[in-house]
This record gives sequence, structure tokens and C-alpha cells, in this order.
Amino acid sequence: MQLTAVFIHVSEGGYAAFVEELPGANTQGSILEEARENLREAVALIIEAHRELAVESTRG
Repeated sequence: MQLTAVFIHVSEGGYAAFVEELPGANTQGSILEEARENLREAVALIIEAHRELAVESTRG
């Protein structure tokens, strides 16, 4: 699955990051690599939470 990650340099504050296709997947980091890793983790957590909700919703 390919997603669009956006990284924005925020002058002295490091980087802000988000995924356009996945609402709620946003984070920041003091350096670009930290923002990338934080975003990977955010995406993984959101997908895991959505999977759990899908399983719960199919239980009667």
C-alpha cells in the first residue's frame, strides 16, 4: 500500500509530518528522520486500531 507522506520544515521547530490519505496520522520530529519514524509508528497504530474496531463491530 502506498500512502502520501508530507513533511514540512518548521524553521527552528524541526519537522511536521502527516499522511494525506489517513486522517489522524500526523506527528513531528526535531529532525527529518525522527519525523519519518514517528509517522511510520502513527500509521501503524491507526491501522491496528481500525482493525480492532472492525473485528469488534463484526462480533454480535
